[in-house]
Amino acid sequence: MIKISYTIGLSTIQDLGRDENYRHGVSIGGAMDRLALQMGNALLGNAKTAAAIEVTLFPIKFEILSSVNIAVTGADCAIELDGKQINPNWAFHAEKGQTLSLSKLNSGSFAYVHLAGGIDVPEVLGSRSTYLRCAFGGLNGRMLQNGDVIKSLPEADPFPPIAPGGFGAIAPALALPQPSHASAGTNKAITMLRYLPAAEHDYFDKESLDDLVTAPWQITPQSSRAGYRLAGPNLAMTEKLEMRSHGIVPGVIQVPSGGSPIIQTADSQTSGGYPKIGTVIDADMWRLAQTRIGNQICFHKTSYEEALAAYREMDKFIDKVRALSKAYRDLLK
Repeated sequence: MIKISYTIGLSTIQDLGRDENYRHGVSIGGAMDRLALQMGNALLGNAKTAAAIEVTLFPIKFEILSSVNIAVTGADCAIELDGKQINPNWAFHAEKGQTLSLSKLNSGSFAYVHLAGGIDVPEVLGSRSTYLRCAFGGLNGRMLQNGDVIKSLPEADPFPPIAPGGFGAIAPALALPQPSHASAGTNKAITMLRYLPAAEHDYFDKESLDDLVTAPWQITPQSSRAGYRLAGPNLAMTEKLEMRSHGIVPGVIQVPSGGSPIIQTADSQTSGGYPKIGTVIDADMWRLAQTRIGNQICFHKTSYEEALAAYREMDKFIDKVRALSKAYRDLLK
């Protein structure tokens, strides 16, 4: 059990979301970086679907109210337990009375604080995720506030207290590398996202299709958990299409009439009428989530087979982390 002793807002409780209710008009929601969420759960031996705290703005501080194993994954930030530095993507033990703090964001956007057993809040439509737009899920359907007490669920297979020093796993960016290049005139790397052509892909003119894969795209401040808006060349169609609203999912790249793309993210709406030029593959959505506002991305067209292979590689990575956790647990017993 932990208490929020300091936060400046926007942090929420998230799990893998509500996949089963999309047909009812309910957004999938859940963690922006689903890989980091699963990684933390694997480190602690939690269920794959266990909920964690998604930290969006830094710093944030927690008071430890009872002895607990914790993991912090996702963004590379300064993690300290009573002033002692903890590595990113690391599992460790905290005692009652200690203070855990996350600050100084070095790279990435979202960090995840996991408790052994997973966070104990009521399930709503099969998920513990917070859906701010409709004010349900998580802790009373809202952002976490100073003074909030966060409880954990009982562990199905209790993990012994992690030994001093803890243990962790390699960062996903190193385990699942992607080619990248620097922005012109800067040292900032551009995040490469693989995409599959969507229904209206071939209705865009050749120049726009070329621009999609050759131009750098900047994530604008108008971005949110619902969608990342991009600045770059205006994309145009060979002819105007009269379209009815149709189903969309996270990853879909829509192009409004102004020509600036929007990538749908975790809290995306369930339907929309803008043309779809492509869909970012699921295995790269965590890369998008950890690319900070103001930084740049680029697109690379891929195939369905390559998309499946990338997803399997991501699953293998999580399996390796869970195997590491099991081996460490066996050493403690």
